[in-house]
Amino acid sequence: MRRRHSSGDKDFNPETLALGYGYDPFLSEGSLKPPVFLTSTFQFDSAEEGKRFFELAYGLREPADGEERGLIYSRLNNPNLQIFEERMAAWDGAEVGATFASGMAAISTAMLGLLRPGDAVISTEPVYGGTHYLFNRILPAYGMHVEWVPAGGDAAERMRRITDGGTGSRTRVLYMETPANPSNVHTDIAAVSALGRELAAKHGAPVATVVDNTFLGPLFQRPIDQGANLVLYSATKFIGGHSDLIAGVVTGSRRLMARVLEMRTILGTSTTPFNGWLLLRSLETLSVRMRRQAKSARTLAALLAEHPRVKRIFYPGLLRPGDPQHDIWKRQCSGAGSLISFEIDGGEKEAFAVLDRFEVIRLAVSLGGTESLVEHPMSMTHADVPRHELEAQGVTEGLIRMSVGLEHLSDLERDLLHALG
Repeated sequence: MRRRHSSGDKDFNPETLALGYGYDPFLSEGSLKPPVFLTSTFQFDSAEEGKRFFELAYGLREPADGEERGLIYSRLNNPNLQIFEERMAAWDGAEVGATFASGMAAISTAMLGLLRPGDAVISTEPVYGGTHYLFNRILPAYGMHVEWVPAGGDAAERMRRITDGGTGSRTRVLYMETPANPSNVHTDIAAVSALGRELAAKHGAPVATVVDNTFLGPLFQRPIDQGANLVLYSATKFIGGHSDLIAGVVTGSRRLMARVLEMRTILGTSTTPFNGWLLLRSLETLSVRMRRQAKSARTLAALLAEHPRVKRIFYPGLLRPGDPQHDIWKRQCSGAGSLISFEIDGGEKEAFAVLDRFEVIRLAVSLGGTESLVEHPMSMTHADVPRHELEAQGVTEGLIRMSVGLEHLSDLERDLLHALG
């Protein structure tokens, strides 16, 4: 299947592309689904072909019109990964996609591909604990400077103040996790992207606007439509969707992705062919799963909002017109997703008591799988982040994060009420 139908100039919708784009069954004995290409290396037709493939793989020359990268070695490319990457790029409206061994492999490889010693990153917070560790402990050890601003509607203006204060000429990445993990706070992607273009023009150096789109993408949020340059995912979550694989994805412009792919080739951070096959399987049902999960989450969020034990709830679907967060959400998102964070009175002790009473919803980290999960961010996923930083972003001892799965809604409602006591 091609990206565009022959009857006109309109691209197929992502849900359709996820079922056929980038794969020709007749190159694989007519198999309707791509087989698993469990091979480390690929045979060349000729020595001249091998030479051409390596020239493209290592950027020794630009491809001729219509020339594609050939298969060489599964650390560089593999049919299962390549098909999935093309479908993910199509879903995001990007030129190129790349698959990684994990979400953190995707983030780390992208940052090392984009940054050099002396460069600066400005990031919103809170972010996932692994990202916080990378930015606060690993990148500075290699001479890269990281500044933080609170997630939210004024993040772009706060970033501007930092660049005006002297880091503008060194800033190479503007990083956002939106909605933020676990506070569900939205950052204005278009505003930050505009700042990135302004800085690039002013200082004559590339500035990449990078968005972690794990919570809502690729279905309910498309950052490239808002001006972002690179989009990151933990594909372990909604894209994989079954809690049976670990993977990451980056999509973006051909120019920036060349740097990311170069780093992936040398670091060897790509995932396995079998993971690529599992991701292809999962992508076919992504839209159905995410829409069903979001529908149940909306009902559970409303239940939580009315419960006397819940102090605060963070869920985009409960935002009201006039709230700045509602304005951002409506402008850049097409749905609310299925991640809910809510705060229980009584701090960690009472939060733990609630967590231990669930019978259907599982007490485990991760999110976006078919099963519903709950966890305690302050002591689990964000345990390495200093407590005062978390509290400043609304992540308290009483905060619980819930990922709504595909169980029957009535069972989830009953279980949630039982856990709340």
